[in-house]
Amino acid sequence: MRFETTMSQFGNNTGIEVPPDVLDQLGGGKRPAVVVTVNGYEYRTTVGTMAGRHLLPFAAERRRESGIAGGDALVVDIELDTVPRDTAVPADLATALADAGIRDAFDGLSPSARKAHVVSVESAKADATRARRVAAVVAKLS
Repeated sequence: MRFETTMSQFGNNTGIEVPPDVLDQLGGGKRPAVVVTVNGYEYRTTVGTMAGRHLLPFAAERRRESGIAGGDALVVDIELDTVPRDTAVPADLATALADAGIRDAFDGLSPSARKAHVVSVESAKADATRARRVAAVVAKLS
């Protein structure tokens, strides 16, 4: 589905308002996972709600990558994202989860929560920090 709009800006945050009729025609509910192409820039996200409006988040990283800013005119193509959102779990985290018997609890988290844990572990620069972060994930899920 295609629609035209303007990038909304809320302080330092930006988002793309999804018209209610477009959201209804997508058929994925009020907060569907979607693939979005904005002025040729494609990304995956989930429709969110803020102040009663349905919005596609457009973070600072996306603004840098695309060159799009608040107030810019947009041509938006949106479709339901049916690809499973899997995050590769690093071996050390996978082992720790299995050893603690909580891998099922980890797998039951939302895709964004799983990703946040994985990014936390993978972003550690020192081995000791990585080990602490793995332990923290295990503790949180135990």
